Amino acid sequence: MPKRWCRVSIDDIKTLREQTGAGIADCHEALKSSKGNMEKAKVWLKQKGFEKGAQKGERKVKAGMVEVYSHSGKVGVLVEVLCETDFVARTDDFKSLAHELALQIASMNPSSVEELLGQEYIRDNSMTVDQIIKGAIGKLGENIQVGRFERIALGD
Repeated sequence: MPKRWCRVSIDDIKTLREQTGAGIADCHEALKSSKGNMEKAKVWLKQKGFEKGAQKGERKVKAGMVEVYSHSGKVGVLVEVLCETDFVARTDDFKSLAHELALQIASMNPSSVEELLGQEYIRDNSMTVDQIIKGAIGKLGENIQVGRFERIALGD
């Protein structure tokens, strides 16, 4: 019986890719490193995303988008999210990140970008906003930064 070169099934790679958005090779490597454990593979991919994010942090951001969010007409947020190219700025993942950042600002009312980055993420308090951004950097392959934001609450 011939030896197989890996013990990771294509179905597992496909499942992990659908759940994380990571590349096929990264999913394969994560599953190999975690001996097929899906949860450990997700942790491995997150760590790899953070490592990629740190490497890309010095690259210039010259594109992006301004996300506008209004919560019941009582709180409004404008947030400038920057990336390297218009191509990435148009992706659903980037748009989703910008929206999540606007929700975070509306909910937690940070006073500065630095405070925002250090806050616990509202949807998963085991992560910070900075870690969410670094995860997106790893997934999208470009430097991403919060440029500036403004939060306006009715009556403030």
